[in-house]
Amino acid sequence: MVLPREGNSPGPRFKPAAVAQKYAWRSMTSTDEIAAGRIAVVVVTGPTASGKSELALELAERFDGEIVNADSMQIYRYMDIGTAKPSLEERARVPHHLFDTVLPDADYSAGRFGEEARSVAEEIHRRGRLVLLTGGTGLYIRAFLHGLIATGPADAEFREALEQEHAEALAAGDSNRLHRRLAEVDQSAAERIHPHDARRTIRALEIIEQSGRPASQIRRDHGFSRSPFNSLHLAIDPGVDIVSERIETRCQEMIDAGLLREVRALRNRGYGAELRSMQGIGYRHMNPVVDGVETLLGAGVAMTADTRRFARRQRTWLRKVSGAIWLDPRRPSPIFEAVEKFSEEGP
Repeated sequence: MVLPREGNSPGPRFKPAAVAQKYAWRSMTSTDEIAAGRIAVVVVTGPTASGKSELALELAERFDGEIVNADSMQIYRYMDIGTAKPSLEERARVPHHLFDTVLPDADYSAGRFGEEARSVAEEIHRRGRLVLLTGGTGLYIRAFLHGLIATGPADAEFREALEQEHAEALAAGDSNRLHRRLAEVDQSAAERIHPHDARRTIRALEIIEQSGRPASQIRRDHGFSRSPFNSLHLAIDPGVDIVSERIETRCQEMIDAGLLREVRALRNRGYGAELRSMQGIGYRHMNPVVDGVETLLGAGVAMTADTRRFARRQRTWLRKVSGAIWLDPRRPSPIFEAVEKFSEEGP
């Protein structure tokens, strides 16, 4: 099991001086690097099991970079097997940031991630190194590159009331109750959000409550198009069939490596199945096994199916990303050439 590592120390400089000089990523002394739009960022994303982490590691070593996590599950400590975190050996090869930063019961948001990741990016840039934002959580990547909607402080009581109402609706066999309410006040948002996606439905209703405006209208006003970064967006995907096979292999490897044991240890630490972190793929599948209401075989089948569905959703999001370059990690030369060209063009 990968042991949790606190903090985000960059560690020693891993590249030889000659390489560092060749790829001096336009280090600036101004405190307005982000505002000036001159921080170079390579985004390495793609569906789960596409090979993002391995590629980012090679890019970091080739181009004198540091890896910034953009996976919403890999921020949690004690959750290593089910999140497919880089090993300690891999993290020793190049600096890694925003891994193991919070406990599993932390109230961590995409907005907080955006702020923390931007701060880390500034530090990496000041060291003259390349920022490699790596992961498959689209909302985190968007929060970093473009920022999120400003809706004011969250209303915990309002959210709890909605969550309670949803739980009661589920018990009554009416899982779409809140989604129907959303459709009454913001049809565009309801069309964008799946009826079974309770979290996003509740968030849209929260935005309406906080701002007095439809969430879809606020999204249109924000635009999410301008970014203060000079970025190259790599969409890594070896193909549907290969990813599907890898997912099946990975899920079995996670189970063989002790995913059930990891979930049981989390429960013994006091982290309940109701936590957002414990609702992640793999963890929500193992919790019923811990409770004795599901078999490990059945949980594994469901875990594999849900992971494949998740990969499809990731592709759907990526197809909407303007400027994303789709590349096959099995043919690395075009990827290296794209990053090399990006380094030569500058901001």
